[in-house]
Parts: sequence; structure tokens; C-alpha cells
Amino acid sequence: MEGPLSASAESSDFLTAVYEIDGPEPTARATAERICFDQTIEAESNLLPPSLQSTILGQLEDLRAIAGGRYHATIRFRGDLLSGECSDLLNVLFGTSSLRGDVTLLSFTMTNGLLSSWPGPRFGIDGLRQAVGVSHRPLLCAVLKPLGRTPQELAELAVQFVEGGVDMIKDDQSLVDQPWCPFEERVARCAEAVVRASTHRGRPCLYFAHISGSVDTMRRRATQAKTLGASGLLVAPGLTGFDAVRTLRSDDEIALPIASHPSMLGALIDRGGSGLAAPVVYGLLPRLVGSDFSIYPAFGSGYSMSQQECVSVADQCRQTWGAIKPIMPAIGGRIGIERIVELGSVLGRDAIFVLGSRMQQNPENIVAAMNALHRALTESF
Repeated sequence: MEGPLSASAESSDFLTAVYEIDGPEPTARATAERICFDQTIEAESNLLPPSLQSTILGQLEDLRAIAGGRYHATIRFRGDLLSGECSDLLNVLFGTSSLRGDVTLLSFTMTNGLLSSWPGPRFGIDGLRQAVGVSHRPLLCAVLKPLGRTPQELAELAVQFVEGGVDMIKDDQSLVDQPWCPFEERVARCAEAVVRASTHRGRPCLYFAHISGSVDTMRRRATQAKTLGASGLLVAPGLTGFDAVRTLRSDDEIALPIASHPSMLGALIDRGGSGLAAPVVYGLLPRLVGSDFSIYPAFGSGYSMSQQECVSVADQCRQTWGAIKPIMPAIGGRIGIERIVELGSVLGRDAIFVLGSRMQQNPENIVAAMNALHRALTESF
């Protein structure tokens, strides 16, 4: 009788990853074959009977030369190597290979059978647009900062942002549960202020409370935030792990839109021939685990992000991917009125622009500054 791992066993579902590696061709082929072993058995081939190698090992499907003496290697992995956790997925995609220093994970895809076990975003682009009542232009998200303000001061700032026309407001990622700004008081005051101001203006505004922490802390904070009136959650998966986002997304008692913040994720990005490509870190992974929008740096903002990378992340957020809903790419990085039209023309209407400290340069004129930016964006679409 043949066992479940016999050579004749077939797996109809599979995971396909594309890696960028160094040439020349013999070197690239050897590296690709090493990835096939590293990301499955992480051992020498003689430890597996030949009958099992075609079943367990990753399979090199394509090796293609690109510019600069580099190569793209496409490798297929059996779907039943995964047990459905994000940790399993990341381990198969880039676990041991991340230690090598000469491999970049460019992208990955799954068959629909594997994708069906992932919830993806609860709301996505259409759900966010419906929640804020805006269908024709990019969305504006303001940030409650800087750290050091009291809950009342942040609530007053939130009112000014709403009056200035923003569609959503989020906590800064540095806001946790500091003595001068306790979590419950901050969320209660800011949520109430946003609801009151948005009711007065006649159009909804979402408020995303930052809840990053241990899994138990996040669950408690998420429940508290919803009870206190928050209409969304902000999580930094680089600090909490991507599976934490998936846990929150799957909780039907919480059922709030989730924003992914890039804190610590920049350490994963390839900046010299090894690591993860930006579209994987800021696009595919946040979307797969259930974020409704993913924040990342804008090109030309002083962070390490080219225009091509910025657009590629947006594409991975929005392109068709089985039944996984598209999400909003959300770019930030000291965006002011002088850049809003340019960024809109590059990224298109299904994007979010995150507005932080630039809007507070003149504390007495935040509403006017926001209104001017809002008009510039609206007129462009």
C-alpha cells in the first residue's frame, strides 16, 4: 500500500514563488536547486529516497536571465507542505533562504484551493469606499500625532482633520498606553470627537485605533476599541507578526476594517541582493492575512522607495487574486499639497494618502491647509 508521501501521490494545490538570484547560469541553477532543498527538507538529497524527492522537494519550473547578470527562478511547492498558518507559508517561501544573503523573494502565487483557506480583507476597496461615502477619488487619512499630546488634545486635532475633509483618521503607531495618554481614554475621546464632527459635516469619517501588542493584548484592545466607538483598527504586523492580523480579521465579533502599518517591515526589504521585495512585504502579505489597506512609504519621501516599487506595491494590493478582495495601497511620508496631484496621477483613484506632520506646520490653520489639499485632490479626479 502506498503511503501519503509516495511518488505517485499528487497534490492538486501548490504554491509558486519567484526568486531573484545571482548568475552566471550554472551558479544560478545551483542556487535555485539549493532553494528547493532549503525550503522543504533543509538537508542533503541522499537523506530522501529518490521516490520521495519529486514529492517533497520544491520543483524548479523556470530559470530566466534578466539584466545585470541576475536570474529569476520560479519554484513550485506542494500545497500540503502548508498547514494553513502564516508562519508555515513564510517558512516555505523564505525561511532558510533568508539566511543565505544572496536570494530575493520577488512574488508568490497560490492555487485557488490554497487561497480559499485565507480570509483576505473583510472590507477591501469597495467596503472602505462605502463606509466613507466616497467613490470618485483617492481617500485622505490623517494621523493623530505627535507623541506627547493628551487624549483631549488628540481629540481636538481629530475634529480639525474632519472639518478639513479627511475620510479617515488613524492613531500614530507610537500611541500605545502611555501614562499621559491612556489607551481607553484616548480611544473614547477621539472616537466621540470623530463621530460628532463627521455628523456635523454630513459625511462619515473612520477612526482607526492602534492596538499592536501581544496577541492577548490586541484582542483586549480590539474589543475595547470597538466598544468605545472606534470604527477601525491599526496593527503593525512587523511588530506583532502577520498571523496576528489574520486572527483579528477572522474574529466576527470584532468585524472592523484593519489597517497595516509598516513599522519594522522595512528591515525585511531587499536593499542589496537579499530579502523580500517591497510588493511582497507591503502588498501580498498584508492583503492575504486580512488588512483592508496597507501603509507604506511614498516615492520621493526620503524613505527607500522608488517610484517603480511604489507602483508595484499598489498593483499587488489591487490586482485580481482569486477570491481575495483588493485592498487600498496607502502611501505616506510628509505628503503636502505640492505632491498630492503628482502622487494621484501615478497611483490612480484607488489609493489612500496618509497625511501627518506636514498638515500641522501652522497649528492655527490646519483646517484651511486640509481644505486646500482636499480641493486639489478632488479637482484632479
